[in-house]
Amino acid sequence: MKHLSSAGDHNIYGLRSLAAASHSRAVPVASRRSEGGYTLVALLAMMTVLALFAMAVAPSLQQQAQREREQEAIFRGEQVADAIAAFYRNRAGTGRGVGDQALPRSMDDLLDGIPIPGGSKNRQILRPSAARDPLTPEGEWRFILPRSQSLIDFQQSLLFYTNNLVPQPHDQQLIQLQQFAVPVMVNVTNLGTASARPPTSSVDEDASGPFVGVASRSKRDSVLTYYGIEREDQWIFTPLFR
Repeated sequence: MKHLSSAGDHNIYGLRSLAAASHSRAVPVASRRSEGGYTLVALLAMMTVLALFAMAVAPSLQQQAQREREQEAIFRGEQVADAIAAFYRNRAGTGRGVGDQALPRSMDDLLDGIPIPGGSKNRQILRPSAARDPLTPEGEWRFILPRSQSLIDFQQSLLFYTNNLVPQPHDQQLIQLQQFAVPVMVNVTNLGTASARPPTSSVDEDASGPFVGVASRSKRDSVLTYYGIEREDQWIFTPLFR
């Protein structure tokens, strides 16, 4: 009987030991689950903060990217203006045309360059990269024709910006081109007064033809200002006011 009682006691003790062991194992499992929950909450909170930060920074990054594209557009556009001036001087100086006849009719005219006196090759006056507008996916500049409304509008913006002092070209050939290409010299203090010039052109400025400047086709409001102008398609790059 004592032996059976001892065996029974042993079995009871064994069950108690197993129960205690089971309880001791259950506590860490529950603790780990709790810790995992806290980690998940912390991770979600961190992701939320990062998402909010990205949303706050995104407009600034977009604005900076647009600023850089506009800086490049101004750099390239002024190179095109210089190329137009070189092309016109060469044509007018050699007697091959005046007015419209001495102006380029396509971007290829500028990319082909101008003849070197006494040589068999042409001098490059425009880099291929400058022949493309960085503000639009298509990369095609819009041509600004002589006697066009866009040219008059740009001139008026210049007058506002410079207090009625229109920048003049440095050589006589371009001064004559300015007088030919800009039909109306407007005084911004008296917009009803204008000198007698030929009427403005009604030709579509996207058409091919002799052009005195280029502009972007992008109609976005700009980050930068160019002569006080705050829309990208209203920036005109021409040798007439430089």
